Amino acid sequence: MKPLKNNQRLIFLAFLLLAVLSFSSLACQAAYRLASGEPLSSQVSPVAEVQTTPAPVQPGGGDAEPTETGRPIRPQVTPQPGTTDAAPTADPHLPTESPTPMPKDLQVRVFEDLWKTVKDVYLYPDFNGLDWDAVHVEYRKKIDDGLTNQQFYSDMREMIDRLGDNHSAFLSPDEAKAQAQEYAGNYNFVGIGVLVSASEDKTRAVILVVFADSPAEKAGLKPRDSIFTADGQAIIDATGAIRPIIRGPAGTQVTLEVQTPGTDKRKVTITRAAINSSMTLPHSVLTSPGGKRVGYIFLMTFNDSTVPASIRDAINEMSAPGPLDGLIIDDRENSGGAVNLMEEVLSYFSKGVVGHFYNREKDEAVDLKKGKDLHGSQTMPLVILVGKGSYSAGEIFPGILQDLGRAYLIGETTNGVVELKYVYSFEDGSQAEIAAESFRPLNHPNTTWEKVGVKPDQEVVSSWDQYSVENDPAVVAALQHIDGK
Repeated sequence: MKPLKNNQRLIFLAFLLLAVLSFSSLACQAAYRLASGEPLSSQVSPVAEVQTTPAPVQPGGGDAEPTETGRPIRPQVTPQPGTTDAAPTADPHLPTESPTPMPKDLQVRVFEDLWKTVKDVYLYPDFNGLDWDAVHVEYRKKIDDGLTNQQFYSDMREMIDRLGDNHSAFLSPDEAKAQAQEYAGNYNFVGIGVLVSASEDKTRAVILVVFADSPAEKAGLKPRDSIFTADGQAIIDATGAIRPIIRGPAGTQVTLEVQTPGTDKRKVTITRAAINSSMTLPHSVLTSPGGKRVGYIFLMTFNDSTVPASIRDAINEMSAPGPLDGLIIDDRENSGGAVNLMEEVLSYFSKGVVGHFYNREKDEAVDLKKGKDLHGSQTMPLVILVGKGSYSAGEIFPGILQDLGRAYLIGETTNGVVELKYVYSFEDGSQAEIAAESFRPLNHPNTTWEKVGVKPDQEVVSSWDQYSVENDPAVVAALQHIDGK
């Protein structure tokens, strides 16, 4: 196991980019801090039509050097970038590792390092009531009796799952490599050029992002549009997962049944093409009932290293014709991501110490120093929309700004998944995400967000994907609030 570097931390909730191809959705979300210079990983993810995960290490590609702050990943195995119609494994929880048998002594070393890591750093010293020494005896016997590669990685995943915190997780080498790509923010795949997520009712895929100059953009698709079928086949399978049927060879066509909120379903035929681009956060300038110019930014992740620059560019662009009278940040689909990216975005709206991460031994202040003012961003009225799709760093971010009195929160209570996980790398290339810290707000240090979530100042129940931006009840409430400032 590689040692922790304190400046390498990530928080990331497992949310976001299931490649529409062969992503499996592991059910846990959480926050992260990188405990090694290697790429990290997380868990649940929305989906990208992108069949590959986004970035640091190309899925199936070489070992890109990690950035100084490390990088987040997600625990799914995705196909090689540029491949077509890759199919998920029969069991999405089992990696498609090399058939070369893993030596038993290597299995033992990885297991011992993993078990000891949990014993040394796990946030809860009672291991949530689990007899961790007995667990050691149980799983060591399994290894001694003989395990295939898949059995070993499945057992290690099971062992960590038994901690029962819904945060900690184990990733096989293939999973770790595949998930590393997202953080760099470069998307390289063949498809129509959208990132999508399964709707809450599991009947459709909802478009989160449309890549600039992509076939999807040229066909008129937009964020919030829903996709029901591709070439007549339902986009969602019986398990609620998105089928890998949008992607295909460059130059081929796919016919989608889509719907824009407030309109009838329609069919659109799109020719697939190679996509090699970075993500741009959807944003626009809205006019409040009182005539104020209000910026709107859809922030769906901190798991992409380009996000801070995207927010900066969006504020600069929206402020070019004239100063904004307020800003709405839509955080309702934000699955979380890297702590350092969250802190950089926080610095646009606040400064100084804003709270503390703590573990068994100490507290560590989150200090934004002097902050960074973007066209008045440090003082302009700020509303953050939150909801059931807000996880991890996507909860801590609005929670901090609410605690400081800097932002007004509208929407629904978030999920309550704010433990910080350290990501450790082992000699076989596998990784473990271990819940090792939690967050303490600055002004309300006795407030606990874990399990109870961050509560909005104003409750507005609305489904993000059922409305256009202008007709969204939460957005309307935000504009009314800014009018009152």
